[in-house]
Amino acid sequence: MPELPEVETVVRGLRPYLEGRRLTRVELRRAGLRLPFPENFAQRLQGRRVTRIGRRAKYILMHLDDGQVLLCHLGMSGRMTVSAAAGDGAGDGAGAPPGKHDHVILTTDEGCEVRFNDARRFGLMDLVSEAGLATHPLLAGLGPEPLGNDFNGPELARRLAGKRSPIKAALLDQRVVAGLGNIYVCESLFFAGLSPRRKAYTVQGGRAERLVHAVRDVLGRAIAAGGSSLRDYVQASGELGYFQHSWAVYGREGARCPGCDCDPATTGGVRRIVQSNRSTFYCAVRQR
Repeated sequence: MPELPEVETVVRGLRPYLEGRRLTRVELRRAGLRLPFPENFAQRLQGRRVTRIGRRAKYILMHLDDGQVLLCHLGMSGRMTVSAAAGDGAGDGAGAPPGKHDHVILTTDEGCEVRFNDARRFGLMDLVSEAGLATHPLLAGLGPEPLGNDFNGPELARRLAGKRSPIKAALLDQRVVAGLGNIYVCESLFFAGLSPRRKAYTVQGGRAERLVHAVRDVLGRAIAAGGSSLRDYVQASGELGYFQHSWAVYGREGARCPGCDCDPATTGGVRRIVQSNRSTFYCAVRQR
């Protein structure tokens, strides 16, 4: 599933083609995705101007000129790609025949198309009023944004206090911090020097500060690299992300981790364990 860096990369890729533009045509090529589309979905979108595109956790938020917000989630395999008007340099050019899994096509007054492609149909789209955004069932109760000012050492320590689950599981809880997923939690714990097995409540003081710094640094570098492409994820331009080539521990079982002077033949190198049915990768020497 695309995590925060992938969704943020898509948001930034969509802005030049959608912000300030009017949606002149909205084509739905099926009745819904993970959930049915809202009633009169295409009609409520058509003719509206996109005023701003943002992100909350792993959700894309397209603010419209009538006070509605188009809320999008990419699910497991979803992608939003731009097919620009000829000469604009994005995608393959608007007007190309829709692909089998192009389920929603948004066309702007400049002739640009944004296609929502989702082979597994675990993504979703919804329409909500700006006033109701904070209380929407998918957004209510989310923790702070890890790149925002509300995410800091004392706040993270407060949210972890009393939690006896492993720190890895706590960071995947969207009520603790929003938008983190398996890849970037593994990477952040490595750079913070914290074992994924450590009890969450013990991450206080300096440990919490180190972890906040590591999360921000890892996410920042991932966004700059266009995210991580594993199976389905691509940027809005259709290009792959390339942060997967910079992973320190994730997916590198048995390898030497960056900066480690131990012998993998002796220590086993990067280790893989399963926590809450997910693979965790870490260095048992550097992470305590």
